[in-house]
Amino acid sequence: MERAVNSRSAATELRESMMAVTRQMRRHRPDHGLTLSQMELLGEISRAGTTTPAELGARLQVRVQSLTDGINELLGRDLIVRRPDETDRRRQLIELTAAGRDLLDADRAERDAWLHATMRDNLSQLEFDLLMLVAPVLRKLAYAESKVGTLTA
Repeated sequence: MERAVNSRSAATELRESMMAVTRQMRRHRPDHGLTLSQMELLGEISRAGTTTPAELGARLQVRVQSLTDGINELLGRDLIVRRPDETDRRRQLIELTAAGRDLLDADRAERDAWLHATMRDNLSQLEFDLLMLVAPVLRKLAYAESKVGTLTA
């Protein structure tokens, strides 16, 4: 039982720390006139490459209908394009435009610059090195498929 309590406190500490950094990174995002969910949608399209609304919904764990307004806004700003699938004309494919890629690149560069400066100015060399060792471990956690320990499992 002792180990379970320690594991929960370790998980709580890690979650709270990651969320605090995430909040700061959001504060250092350029104002593109897009909502956070529209930026998340744009980023997911970037990671997916050419994709469909249904695939985006599955990746973001939302219903396709929930994405409609965001997709339409991104289309209206010429950040993405939509075209019929060549093999199945009923399916619509979505992909980034050059403008969408440029916007994402600028957004990521701004947050990277803030994070790099903050790390440089606030961490010792040992802390910096430890953080760089932990980065791939956090990525592994982020992409783990396990539902163990969730309320929906």
